[in-house]
Amino acid sequence: MTTPLLEQRPVIPRPAASLVIYEKKQNDIYVLMGRRAKAHRFLPNVYVFPGGRVDAADAMCEPLAPLPEHVARRLSRPAGMAHAVATAAVRETHEETGLVIGDIRNGALVPDLSNLDYIARAITPPISPIRFNTRFLSIDARHVTGTLQDSRELIDLQWVTLTEALKMPLVDVTEFVLGEIGRRVSTSAQTTSAPAGIPLFRYIKGKPRIRSIDHD
Repeated sequence: MTTPLLEQRPVIPRPAASLVIYEKKQNDIYVLMGRRAKAHRFLPNVYVFPGGRVDAADAMCEPLAPLPEHVARRLSRPAGMAHAVATAAVRETHEETGLVIGDIRNGALVPDLSNLDYIARAITPPISPIRFNTRFLSIDARHVTGTLQDSRELIDLQWVTLTEALKMPLVDVTEFVLGEIGRRVSTSAQTTSAPAGIPLFRYIKGKPRIRSIDHD
């Protein structure tokens, strides 16, 4: 008699961070996107925002300025993750695009977290062999310096409007975040209050589901 195979448990998602750099020009919103190289095991040949896995060293990095209090509070779970997630977003952006959010001192990036906002969270489907629990942050391009350049991680880096971005090869999570950044930037001039909640994009029984969470 053949023994049935044990059902494989889902891979535990790794903490990750991604950064949406945007610029509002007249009636258009531009965002920075790049294409992941075809050699990547995770999401090859699709356009994404800069970002990557949160490293242990990110929690120890001393910033030029900390996160705004309301952003740190929303990123407060798991305990102590807020600073590490924000630092990872800035660090990965520098490594993948050459852009600087903060300063370069003695050849090392010193991040400035004071202009970051937290806009969304997404968890890779349980069936995926590589999974991430990604926090998406955003920043206005006027707080960014440096020279844009391709890397081994991201190629064909370019500024595109939200409409142009939606015509590029994307995954559903990226499409969702593009919609979220458009909504937030468009309404930011009309209100100074913090948004009611952070949208969580995840998969239940193979289908994407979105719900709002009061805090992370």
